[in-house]
Amino acid sequence: MSVITLQVDGRDVAVPAGSTLLQAIRAAGLSVPTLCHLDGLDPVGACRLCLVEVEGGQRLLPACASEASEGQVIRTDTAQLQGYRRMAVELFFAEGNHVCAFCVANGQCELQDVAVAVGMDHSRFPYQYPQRSVDASHRHFSLDHNRCILCTRCVRVCDQIEGAHVWDVAERGSDCRIVAGLDQPWGEVEACTSCGKCVDVCPTGALYANEDTTAEKHPHPERAHQLRRAREHQQWLR
Repeated sequence: MSVITLQVDGRDVAVPAGSTLLQAIRAAGLSVPTLCHLDGLDPVGACRLCLVEVEGGQRLLPACASEASEGQVIRTDTAQLQGYRRMAVELFFAEGNHVCAFCVANGQCELQDVAVAVGMDHSRFPYQYPQRSVDASHRHFSLDHNRCILCTRCVRVCDQIEGAHVWDVAERGSDCRIVAGLDQPWGEVEACTSCGKCVDVCPTGALYANEDTTAEKHPHPERAHQLRRAREHQQWLR
């Protein structure tokens, strides 16, 4: 296996050819915030939180979806990047209805964690307060569109790990939303296996088990083990 070398924040690192910038950053013992990325799933670069600067490059690159190259010089924590990341998190909060105190994922929410990490304690953008629905038609789970950040983790885990392809993305712009089946109530989609993988990979409280109430969302131990094994198998196949 060929190896490439590059520099990340002044640290020299060697990674296998074909690695992503995110893998190179982690190999250097560093980290960047992510929300849409999940090991074992195809990267999409949707959240834009892992943007990095490449010396000599003309634009910022999403680390999760950009291949590392020999001799690159990467910067992950400049003032510009810090500003962009905080702005992205502020927009997540302004464009949705994230009321943490009444959320099932309060204390277990990756969006909360990232907000703390980037120093976001308020949004400079006007809150949109969109009128979004809650789909509680499934026997075991519910979908609250108010808390969805369109990371598409649920879409990808259902397609690439479970193989059911229940979820998809509909509409465009501010009307963009996650839909089940052919935009049906979730409980009416026959392809759904009720495996719960989409619930476990959701970084917020958008997908949750019906028995969960405020601050009670936790990964189901058995499903977490099954998901971990599925990811490992998926990575081995690649």
